[in-house]
Amino acid sequence: MKNKLILIFTTLFKVMRAFFVIAALIVRFTFRLLHSILDGITEKIRFSITFKITFTYVWLFLLIFSFMSAGIMGSFNYFIQDHPPENYTHLLGAILSFFNLIGLIAIILIGARASRKLLAPVKTMTKTVQEISFHALDKRLNVKGSKDELKDLAKTFNEMLDRIQKSVEQQNQFVSDASHELRTPIAVVQGYADLLVRWGKDDPKVLEESISAIKSEAESMNALVEKLLFLARGDKNSQKVEKQSFPLCEVVQEILKETRLIDPHHQILNERNEEFMVLADRKLIKEAIRIFMDNSIKFTPVGGTIKLNLYQKAKKAVISIEDSGIGISKEDLPYIFNRFYRADKSRTKSSGGTGLGLAIAKWIIDNHQGKIDVWSELNAGTVVRIELPLQR
Repeated sequence: MKNKLILIFTTLFKVMRAFFVIAALIVRFTFRLLHSILDGITEKIRFSITFKITFTYVWLFLLIFSFMSAGIMGSFNYFIQDHPPENYTHLLGAILSFFNLIGLIAIILIGARASRKLLAPVKTMTKTVQEISFHALDKRLNVKGSKDELKDLAKTFNEMLDRIQKSVEQQNQFVSDASHELRTPIAVVQGYADLLVRWGKDDPKVLEESISAIKSEAESMNALVEKLLFLARGDKNSQKVEKQSFPLCEVVQEILKETRLIDPHHQILNERNEEFMVLADRKLIKEAIRIFMDNSIKFTPVGGTIKLNLYQKAKKAVISIEDSGIGISKEDLPYIFNRFYRADKSRTKSSGGTGLGLAIAKWIIDNHQGKIDVWSELNAGTVVRIELPLQR
């Protein structure tokens, strides 16, 4: 009995060694073929990672189970015909043990390779993410390949990087522009201070001129710093917006009255000032309207017309500021709300602009769920229309 079992195992090992080599080649070829077909399908159809893993291992199990079953049946029939054993139980146990071991090894080897193949994008993504730093924000994850959760993750991550990169570039530009704006008044103050040290103490004319210039530049710097602080608080979501219910027509009437007092050189007209309630921050809304009115005053020639109107349309409060000024070119129009943006004809030091007013106005309107539309043409004037939601 012992010799028969040794003979069975020896013959079985030789047969199954050849069988396993052939089976491994067939499995490898089939796996590559199916993987190629699956990649082609997943390029067009979305499959989740769970589905891919489940499909791969179910297919792998069925394939190996089929080979094992065929091997067991073939081996058992072979030994029964040529070497009838005295006890079928020992023979069957030996065959099952051998094929179970072979099947386990095949599942481990092929399964590990399939897992590495399926999870290879994760390794690639991890490597790319490790290469991204504050000074290398231009790298992006590869979103090519099958449509699954990893592709969604890569696209979401790339979009986040786009926002971060844009924010960093804006902050760097903001710091650069702010430094440039502050450099000139500081240089003026320093120049007049040196002038006072040299001759100002004994020359009343130089003393008066220096004090006046220093005071003017200090006021300009103070206004610029206040605007910078406003935008910085807005970026950090710490700028307070205290909404209350009030008739918007009162704010429009106040601005009309104040503008006519300080600007006798333009015709300030009002054709419509309808009465209705809005829920907003009265102070901020007034500041936003005032910014647009100030721009119209700056860039409208003496004797020109500026119209401020308020009316209701499509359940919205509409504030319209229209002037007959120099207008804005089509090239500059898309950028007028950018911080420190300077158009050739409108953003000069002599006009008193810092390039932050329109950015502040847009922030105010945006934080009231409003909208700003601007129409303009060179030498034909500008129309600004602000829409705000009415109080429900």
